[in-house]
Amino acid sequence: MPKNNFKFSQRSIDNLKGVNDELVEVCHLALSLSDIDFGVSEGLRTLEQQKEYVAQGKSQTLNSKHLSGDAIDVYAYVGGSVSWDVKYYIKIAEAFRQAAKQKEYPIRWGGSWTVLNSEPSASVAYNDYIDERRDPFIDAPHFEIIKD
Repeated sequence: MPKNNFKFSQRSIDNLKGVNDELVEVCHLALSLSDIDFGVSEGLRTLEQQKEYVAQGKSQTLNSKHLSGDAIDVYAYVGGSVSWDVKYYIKIAEAFRQAAKQKEYPIRWGGSWTVLNSEPSASVAYNDYIDERRDPFIDAPHFEIIKD
């Protein structure tokens, strides 16, 4: 049962075009379970876009899951504006964790780079990742599906 009345904007729906169907299902379910409203800022990317992001330092690889439609980036929408505060992304990731478990699709989160389905909570995954790394790469808005 949905926890809220959040709905994706047309922009978010458009940004899900070309994205893996299972990831789209998890994303929609996560929105219904989330305590924090969120939108989809990006899904499928071209190689040219990815090269630009690497050059700008916004991404670390040319082998991004965005190139195959197996990743999305989201943004938290709080109090009428976009927020990049990681505390909101931990809550969004928890909704993704719950949705991924319900759908039985393995989802990796860029806030811990672990598969959320196997974690006790998104908060624990995030804190463990921070504790284990000297210089962690945190991409809290990023979610990707793991394919066999």
